[in-house]
Amino acid sequence: MSLSAYKGKVLLIVNTATGCGFTPQYDALQDLYDLHQKDGLEILDFPCNQFGEQAPGTDEEIHSFCTGRYGITFPQFAKIDVNGDNAIPLYQYLTANTTFVGFSGPMGLILKGVVKKMDKDYKDNGKIKWNFTKFLIDRNGDIVARFEPTDSMDAVKAKVEEVL
Repeated sequence: MSLSAYKGKVLLIVNTATGCGFTPQYDALQDLYDLHQKDGLEILDFPCNQFGEQAPGTDEEIHSFCTGRYGITFPQFAKIDVNGDNAIPLYQYLTANTTFVGFSGPMGLILKGVVKKMDKDYKDNGKIKWNFTKFLIDRNGDIVARFEPTDSMDAVKAKVEEVL
């Protein structure tokens, strides 16, 4: 699908997983979507199984889980890779044009240890580190912010509202 379908919208692009400690963020994402879809916000959900194999199942099983458990109504796409040779062009662009600024909070300490084992140079590249990394794109198609999964959803909401 071409992103031109979302021209003029504010986008929050998220790589997700159904079996992750951050999966409950679906609730906050849906709340944000309910609040601001009318204002031009679109949340684009890209399931990814690259981090701890936490997005098992078919696309249909993932979608059924997300709609049944979290009631998501925002667009959800087929499972993708966000890093490596098979990363889709969208994520190649997002990771090439943003930097990792670190994890926050107590979960950040745990995640740092896990990620460091997978990528010893994780601090120095824009690769996706884990599930529920979010990119905020303004109405002109410019990347405005990158949020790591440990960033608070309140911070995400505040920045989305600023951009809207």
